[in-house]
Amino acid sequence: MKEYTLDCFGEACPIPLVKAQKQIEKMNVGDLLILAIDHSCAMKNIPEWARKEGYNVEIEEINDGEWEIVIEKTK
Repeated sequence: MKEYTLDCFGEACPIPLVKAQKQIEKMNVGDLLILAIDHSCAMKNIPEWARKEGYNVEIEEINDGEWEIVIEKTK
């Protein structure tokens, strides 16, 4: 299992989502993608997309208005 991190602070949708989609395509099953975001639109869209794809998703608010989204590639 590998971990990949994307720093998407300061980036508005759809940039973080596009980056997540491109990165997860390159990953193996069981790998984790960690996105650092500070845009509420991305906080809604990325987990929604990941769950639709069947991936495991966890969200943690690390600071006021800053989140870490962890996506596990499950297939």
